[in-house]
Amino acid sequence: MRDITDLAQAIVAHHAGTFAGFTPEPVPPSTSQDPTYLAALQACSALGFIAHDAECLARAWQARALRTGSAQPDQWPDEPQDFGLQNLPRAQQFAACPQHLGLYAVLPDALWVGRMARAGVPTVQLRFKSDDAHAIRAEVQAAVKAVQGTGALLFINDHWRDAIDAGAYGIHLGQEDLDALTPQELQTLHRSGLRLGVSTHGYAEMVRADAVGPSYIAMGAVFPTTLKKMVTAPQGVGRLGVYARLMRHYPQVAIGGIGAEQFPTVLTTGVGSVAVVRALVNAPHPEASAAQLMALMR
Repeated sequence: MRDITDLAQAIVAHHAGTFAGFTPEPVPPSTSQDPTYLAALQACSALGFIAHDAECLARAWQARALRTGSAQPDQWPDEPQDFGLQNLPRAQQFAACPQHLGLYAVLPDALWVGRMARAGVPTVQLRFKSDDAHAIRAEVQAAVKAVQGTGALLFINDHWRDAIDAGAYGIHLGQEDLDALTPQELQTLHRSGLRLGVSTHGYAEMVRADAVGPSYIAMGAVFPTTLKKMVTAPQGVGRLGVYARLMRHYPQVAIGGIGAEQFPTVLTTGVGSVAVVRALVNAPHPEASAAQLMALMR
């Protein structure tokens, strides 16, 4: 037991700076007797990872120790094989999208989609909220028309059947929406040729997303956001950096509370795209703000 405690303390000591600011979480119960797993579970909980992420990390730490013969407390696990991610080339994989999606504007309606596409924003998403099926279909069709001739890649949030019918470039799903798809629906979406982006909020969700081989992985919320109620705490740049290393074989989108002042720090993690909402739709001069943010991306 002392060896487990010593290893857990060593892991925390080496990585506390990267994950500063998180409140320690309770250590999940475990039936495992593996000392590396138990030490990593304790350490990751102490570093503020919620239970299913701490368990995911502990399994990765255990897998790496078995593979290399050492627990390596100073090295944070970031090899896809240790997390059980798909081997390359992936057996399950949606159609590819660019590795660097650039500035990614998340927009409330087709008018905004067209406006930002004409401003040169390379990737746009229609996030249209309505309970009216006819209004949703009309808005998706209008958004597809709005990007024609601009070169912008259009993703539709949630409304995947309408996105298929309208000929959109791709679809973006939250984790809950992905989990709600039946195997037949997932197959229909895959056969459509649409690109698929998936929101993730930590290790367990990234592993879950990888099982379907999305076109890109969105990671967040990086900073506090008032746009939607988040179940998980803001992930911060330290976590974003280790997520980006693990998911390096995917195009990556950082999202959540990111404004111009955070762009340089976020981009040091290596992500190829930054998603913004308020930085454009609340800006006094959205086209000028888009130009500024695209310059920061370059």
